[in-house]
Amino acid sequence: MSEVVYEETATMIAAGELQSFVPFGREHCRNHPNAFNLQLRELQPASELWSSDGAAGLVGSLQEVSLQERERECWQLRKGCKGIGEEDVEFEEELYTAGTVVVWSQGSRTQASNVYKAFTVDSPVQQALWCTFAVPHNKKDEEEVEQTVCIVQSSCVNVHTITGKDFISPLPFQVSNVWATKFGLLLERKNSATDSQLPGESLPTVFSMLHPLDEIAPIVCKPTGLFESSRVQYASDATMKIVFSCCQPSIVVSYDTVQGIHCVWALRKVTQDERFSVLRCTADPVGTPLGLMASGLLTSHLRISRLDSPVGSGATGLGPGTATSCAIGTSSPLHYSALHSHQSRIMTTSPGIHSRVHSPSISNMAALSRAHPPGMATPSFSGAARFNTSFHSPSPRGHHGLLTSANSTVNETLLVPEMEPIVPDLCIEQLWSETVTAGCYREMSSQASKVFLTSDLCENHYLCFLVESHQQLRCVKFFESNNSSQLIFTSVTTIPAKDAEPLQNIDAMLVLEACGSLVLYTGITRVSKVFVPGLLSPTFSLTNHVSHFSSAMENVSTPANAGSRHLQRLDEGIMPSPVSELRGPNIKHHEGSFLDDYNFQHTTPYIHALRDPVCNRVTLELSSGTMLRISIPEIATSELVRKCLQAIRFILPKEAAMKVLVKWYNIYNAPGGPSAHAEWNLFVTCFMTLMGYNTERLAWTRNLHFEVPLSPVIAAKKARPSDGGSEEDLDYLLGSHYHRQINSQPICSNNALTTETMSSPPTPSLKLDSSAPLFPHIPALFYVLHLLYQELQLDELQRARASSLVCLLQQLARDLQLDEYVDLYWRDYPSLISGFTESCVIDQALIGQMQRPSFLTEEPPCVLSWLSSCLRGEEVPPFPCLPGICHRTRLLVLSYALYIIGNERATSTDKSKYLAKLSAGQKNCASEPQYRRQSSVKVQFSSESLAEQLVVWLTSEGFTLKDLESVPFGVALPIREAIYRCRERPCSDWSEEVCLLIGRQDLTKQAHKMSLAKNKASVGSGLSLEPPATTEADEEEDGMSDIIQEVTGLIWSQDLRVQEVRRLLQSSRPVRVSVVQLPEVSDHEYIEEKENKLLQLCQRTMALPVGRGLFTLFSYHPVLTEPLPVPKLNLTGRAPPRNTMVDLNSGNIDVPPNMTSWPSFHNGVAAGLKIAPASQVDSAWIAYNKPKVPELANEYAGFLMALGLNGHLTKLATLNIHDYLTKGHEMTSIGLLLGVSSAKLGTMDMSITRLLSIHIPALLPPTSTELDVPHNVQVAAVIGIGLVYQGTGHRHNAEVLLSEIGRPPGPEMEYCTDRESYSLAAGLALGMVCLGHGSNLIGMTDLNVPEQLYQYMVGGHRRAQAGASKERHKSPSYQIKEGDTINVDVTCPGATLALAMIYLKTNNKSIADWLKPPDTWFLLDFIKPEFLLLRTLARCIIMWDEILPNTKWVKSNIPQIMRGTFVPSEDINMETMAQAQDYITAGACMALGLRFAGSANSDAFDCLYEFARNFMKIMSFAGTAAVQTGYYNLQTGLSMILLAMSMVMSGTGNLKVLQLCRFFHKRTGGEMNYGFHMAHHMALGLLFLGGGRYTLSTSNSAIAALLCALYPHFPAHSTDNRYHLQALRHLAVLAAEPRLLVPVDVDSLKPCYALLEVTYKKTKWYDETTVELMAPTMLPELHLLKKVKVKGPRYWELSVDLSKETQHLKSILCRDGVLYVKLRAGQLPYKDDPQGWKSLLASTVNHRNSGVRAFKPEAISTFTSEPALVSFAEFFCKTSEEIKQRDDTLVLFSAMLYECVTQECPEMLPTYIAIEQAVGALRRRDLLQTFPLWQMRLVVELWDSRVQRGPNNRHDALLTSEFLPVMKNMVDVALDSWLKENSSVLRSYMRGEALPQNGQSMALACFLVYRSIPCLRNTHTQLESCSSLGDLLSRSSQLRIPLRDLLRLVPVLLGSASGAFPLQAF
Repeated sequence: MSEVVYEETATMIAAGELQSFVPFGREHCRNHPNAFNLQLRELQPASELWSSDGAAGLVGSLQEVSLQERERECWQLRKGCKGIGEEDVEFEEELYTAGTVVVWSQGSRTQASNVYKAFTVDSPVQQALWCTFAVPHNKKDEEEVEQTVCIVQSSCVNVHTITGKDFISPLPFQVSNVWATKFGLLLERKNSATDSQLPGESLPTVFSMLHPLDEIAPIVCKPTGLFESSRVQYASDATMKIVFSCCQPSIVVSYDTVQGIHCVWALRKVTQDERFSVLRCTADPVGTPLGLMASGLLTSHLRISRLDSPVGSGATGLGPGTATSCAIGTSSPLHYSALHSHQSRIMTTSPGIHSRVHSPSISNMAALSRAHPPGMATPSFSGAARFNTSFHSPSPRGHHGLLTSANSTVNETLLVPEMEPIVPDLCIEQLWSETVTAGCYREMSSQASKVFLTSDLCENHYLCFLVESHQQLRCVKFFESNNSSQLIFTSVTTIPAKDAEPLQNIDAMLVLEACGSLVLYTGITRVSKVFVPGLLSPTFSLTNHVSHFSSAMENVSTPANAGSRHLQRLDEGIMPSPVSELRGPNIKHHEGSFLDDYNFQHTTPYIHALRDPVCNRVTLELSSGTMLRISIPEIATSELVRKCLQAIRFILPKEAAMKVLVKWYNIYNAPGGPSAHAEWNLFVTCFMTLMGYNTERLAWTRNLHFEVPLSPVIAAKKARPSDGGSEEDLDYLLGSHYHRQINSQPICSNNALTTETMSSPPTPSLKLDSSAPLFPHIPALFYVLHLLYQELQLDELQRARASSLVCLLQQLARDLQLDEYVDLYWRDYPSLISGFTESCVIDQALIGQMQRPSFLTEEPPCVLSWLSSCLRGEEVPPFPCLPGICHRTRLLVLSYALYIIGNERATSTDKSKYLAKLSAGQKNCASEPQYRRQSSVKVQFSSESLAEQLVVWLTSEGFTLKDLESVPFGVALPIREAIYRCRERPCSDWSEEVCLLIGRQDLTKQAHKMSLAKNKASVGSGLSLEPPATTEADEEEDGMSDIIQEVTGLIWSQDLRVQEVRRLLQSSRPVRVSVVQLPEVSDHEYIEEKENKLLQLCQRTMALPVGRGLFTLFSYHPVLTEPLPVPKLNLTGRAPPRNTMVDLNSGNIDVPPNMTSWPSFHNGVAAGLKIAPASQVDSAWIAYNKPKVPELANEYAGFLMALGLNGHLTKLATLNIHDYLTKGHEMTSIGLLLGVSSAKLGTMDMSITRLLSIHIPALLPPTSTELDVPHNVQVAAVIGIGLVYQGTGHRHNAEVLLSEIGRPPGPEMEYCTDRESYSLAAGLALGMVCLGHGSNLIGMTDLNVPEQLYQYMVGGHRRAQAGASKERHKSPSYQIKEGDTINVDVTCPGATLALAMIYLKTNNKSIADWLKPPDTWFLLDFIKPEFLLLRTLARCIIMWDEILPNTKWVKSNIPQIMRGTFVPSEDINMETMAQAQDYITAGACMALGLRFAGSANSDAFDCLYEFARNFMKIMSFAGTAAVQTGYYNLQTGLSMILLAMSMVMSGTGNLKVLQLCRFFHKRTGGEMNYGFHMAHHMALGLLFLGGGRYTLSTSNSAIAALLCALYPHFPAHSTDNRYHLQALRHLAVLAAEPRLLVPVDVDSLKPCYALLEVTYKKTKWYDETTVELMAPTMLPELHLLKKVKVKGPRYWELSVDLSKETQHLKSILCRDGVLYVKLRAGQLPYKDDPQGWKSLLASTVNHRNSGVRAFKPEAISTFTSEPALVSFAEFFCKTSEEIKQRDDTLVLFSAMLYECVTQECPEMLPTYIAIEQAVGALRRRDLLQTFPLWQMRLVVELWDSRVQRGPNNRHDALLTSEFLPVMKNMVDVALDSWLKENSSVLRSYMRGEALPQNGQSMALACFLVYRSIPCLRNTHTQLESCSSLGDLLSRSSQLRIPLRDLLRLVPVLLGSASGAFPLQAF
């Protein structure tokens, strides 16, 4: 055992922030109306009620309340963190339980505690804890984490998530304890007494629950050990108790109650092999060696085949030589039946549990609902249904028991059905266990009462557990292995302790020693005692016999309290558990022992326990029962000190670092310690003293002393109570550093008085003390602090602190004789450094003792000059960097390497070329510099991609705009330039953070929306795309008020077409019935006439909802607390002059029965289709909408179907679906079946398949009961099968559907009515199942699908029915005599469309030829004209690519014989010909409509429009042609053409189509029946699909849906379903997709116009083309596009590249199509300025310079919304009283502002100002440091490098104007004039003479920095002797001075001070 490191023995630190602590939950519970308090309230008068102070107001005198009901309270605290605004706010969270109440509260220092949530449960809470569950996220691997509170009761666990979900998981056994882990909950089963008496094996004891919906599964454990290393088994050792679990790292600590040792286990997911080896159930022949068995060679898929060989499993009892078979005992899987067989023992409590165990079906559902890997839950086992053996239990077992158990198992097998094993999820693997040595503990150690993880200041990690019986804390050190896959535990240290708690964020722990004093440890290093003001530390009185039960005497008056304190003290490590009964005797025993000390104890309370650590706060429990909360101070508050400490810790060896940190901690936190401003001074003093400096003797450090005395004790004394002195203190004084100093120097030395003046000559006595602890490490420490100084230079906010650091650095540099470093510091702070002259002597002999690290170079690393050489294009060595400390250095060095040097790999593989990482171990292994070959990497990548890479990389490093503001302006310029470039041409798929960095709010908002996709409000969030609130009541109820006016107003801004569509489609107001009463008509006849007219009008009204559903598609978000508003279907009328009511129900005329049932179904669908797919709808709301009156049932049925179409029906609970179907209401069944199937489109969902099969006799087994399913429901179910299996090519369903097309009529009345619709449905369904598969239908060749369909289409001999259906159809129909030929009239439509869908888009010529219309008159006579339409349509969509949008192509479909001119002879039937021509034309138009659906193709539209006009012409002549074709046929053709047109123009709201629709809307008389109205209004709905936001897709799935919905036979009246089920009309919704792009201005959040450029991909019909569209607009189908781009100049450009991926644009379109755009500065939106003449740049295009003069700063606000720019104009660009005289400044500022606005880079304004300020200060000679000149130099160098690349690159640079050259010139002039006068100063500097003292010092430093002249002291001799310029140049090449700067030096160097050549030339 390693011993504790004792550092400072008697130091003491003060604890802060004392306050008394009472759990907040207790206060809350007091007022909580739970049953317990109510009971009290009844028993007591109110006055006494709250007088007692017990946990929940328990009053001792109550006999009624038994002690069990007395709440046992417990609580736990943790740190909570919530981002509020910018910074995270830390607070404490408390989870308090008492009785049945759990209170979760939050509070922080700044904010009072408040209840976050409170839960009350039914039975007493055993335990409450926080836990996070991982929820696997839709199919991908990523997991979402749900934070929850778990409340454990005796029979179940309640889980409440933060998001508001609640789960209740029943427990199948009594739980003794529950633990939260990284994966979920661990449950420990309570061991009942009977467990041990079981014959055979013990049951698992530890279970896991990965999610409240998951099964509770046993845990597998993998112990380490020689013999059993390969054995994986269930954790079933009853002696193992878990005492601790932790998420990070994922470990569990357990305690073995028999052996008394603690073990640490790693908790992880189970691997497949372990799963198999546990579940393995082998049937191997006798004699397999055990080793092979266990190594997992035998898989779990073997079944036990030989049940007749009951072999014993002698694995444990027999030696390896014996033949063993291990059949059943060792590896039997864990079965549910195991839980059955042990039921009596497991479930002793509540009957509620049995439900879970007894119904495997539920559990299987649960298992299915969360996907296990498919192979895992299914291995079928028939056998051993016991839990397997565990660790070798101490009792040796013979053969005997095992044989019988094996027998019994085999017998069970014959009875028990096969059961699935429970698959384990987690595995614990042993990492470490205590070693038990005889001498170490005399008695067995007891269970740890507390376990925690802590780490020390040097980042060592410890696992500590407190063993109370020994009063010791055992700390086990551990670390991660190199590949961080495993934890390695090393040494154990014991610390004597009565109690301990970790303090996480100060890397320390607080230990309560047996004597009662508090001590702070970091890891196992003792830091100091902790002094708690107001508490006496009981060191001197009771030390010997106060045992750790020092709390029993709380107060004598309430006996009820005496035990409670104990229970709580013992159980707080392990929350309330049954252990407490066992400890009873202990308590009694101890109580007597300190009765005698009682009076003393009562007077001075002292600490007896610690609890609830959060961050650096902890609660002390006092012996008096009160609690105090204290906080332990941090190690440093100043940022600079903290950074220095980090650097010290990084470079020193761990022991030395620990010493320094502990020493510093004690000095800094001594009671009555320093104030914050003195912290740095204190640090310098402490640090230098530790290095051996005598800080009293150095003038500058002595000045620090006047603020802070270094005597550690005197300060401490002040705060101590006066009487508490002890001998320790004196020892400490004598041993202290201070004492040694006082002794070693004469106290009244005159020196101290004389050296007050700074410039006194350094006294030789300033030697370093070489015995100081840090003396050997001075060079390394100096170097890391120097790097820290470089880091501070790169942060404007920290730079002020660099000046205080530089004082320390220059002192160290002087003493180490590193002149170049001193020179560097002098150049940075000339005036400051010149003042320091002292240096201390280090003996040469001692220098050898110092470890000079290899990385300490002669030439000081300077980050600014490194960046500068980058810009100049020189070779750069790697820059040294401290990982984790110099973050900014690393970031900027790599940024420059990436962007300026242009090495794309700089941030990934080539980091080491630019950064040299220091590590503490590098002492003398100097590696050869390998950076010379680096410049060969100069591959010039396109700067575009470099800028993008830089921006993306910076973001990934967490760099934000706020950070950029603190980077000095010169250093930041390249980054700003990269950002500026990216802003011009951003990528559409960048993350939100990147967009923020480049300042594109439009993209940020877009990206933000992307990430919120799951969010409910995302659809219109932030946008005012809400429908307007209408006030008039009559407006409300037409069901169309939710169309978003803002968008439609932009799309159709010129007219009111949307209002017109609303007028045409409204069905909720009475219609106008105007019939003129002729004189000869009687009143009664007149009323009848009016009602007949109304009946005609009602045919139209009833057809309207189908169109309305399409028009209002997905436009509404329902409010979950209100039912969905459904507009009434109003079938009354008003007759004009007096507005009298006309009603159909008056009985004057015959109204067909059930006339309104389908229309009200459609009305329900239309209402339901308004609900957007993104809205939040749940099962309860769907049921809540159920109507109370039966008349509305049809409407509700439609509503259900609509919910399926928009995908919400999947949320309806299975129970409810069952409920609706059992009602037997035909419409509800139709709506539900179609809805559910649409929602599960193409998923092959099994449960839905079962649901549908019940309604299709053909899918049921032949012997099943005949169910009486209504015919229409069967049709719906058949279509449902098609939808659910769409595109899957499922063989069985295809076979059944194929035979169903030709289903013969049955006997009685079965299948005799409306057979056509069933056959059609089977055809459509078959087409959907095999959609687009064409000839490659896998595994269906034997079905001959196409041939069979062809036969159905043209007729022929019926084939014999095969298989199952033979039984069903053996007797013929008594109604219909069909014979044995196929009835083509029934089967043709279905077969034709099935062929069309199977071969859709395959361009299969041979199949298409089957569908050609016949080419002889004879054959034409045999075929129905309607079928010609279908065949033509089918043929065209099979030959998809041949469809062309012109009339020639349409006419080419008409057979040759009909085209020519011919003499009408008797053998040609003109009527046949005319009908055939019209139907074929209509079919071809229909195909054209499908081919160009949603494309708004103008050729296709013109072509269709022409045919529509032709048909209308023919209809208007009541002449020959119309009579020949027949009105009905013409109208059918016309309707199809109209539908085709509206498909092409879908969503565009085309006016010509609207006019046609309106024309047909008005025609109500004659033959215009219900079906035609339905067609025309569907066309209207498609035209304005979704209010113009949706259009149609041409995907296979969409075409299939459109074929179902637009089947060209419309119903003749409202109850007609003979040929086609009306409900299918709504399937058109499945073809709709959102393709409207709405630009929204990101500042005003209003939709606006923007110019788009859309590029089409190249196809075989056209080349790649680009068109310009003004958005908001419909986009073409995305797969046709290459890219979509928002074009300038008004808005920032933004392009979405679709060749990579379309997901991004799809998600934009789904979310209302909102594309955020940002107006450029100086531009106005199109609405306000259509021509673009008002923009800021318009006035300046012709003459650039006049723009600045014409620019009025006042007008700025119209062009930019940046508040910074507006206020800059306000305050700095207007003449005011103060700045009258500075007119030139105003002009300059205005010019800067103009530049920033027109260049669109407002963030450059501070840079411009900073440059101007720096130059001004230089000219006035009042610079205090050279830093601004460094920045100026970097700016100039960047500009030069850009100009050198060539003038064409200049537009890239940010500073483009004349501003920079002017400023540069000013600097040059100022420095040159100085040089002229003072060349002697420069000369003397170069000769290495003393630095100038006066004001020249500053100017010289400025010159050297700006001219980038290196430190020349030693090189001067070489340059001095140069005689000529050439000589000088050749010698200076190695100095790396830029040429023009060198020429500035020439006059000085060559001695001709007069100036050899004019300086101005350069």
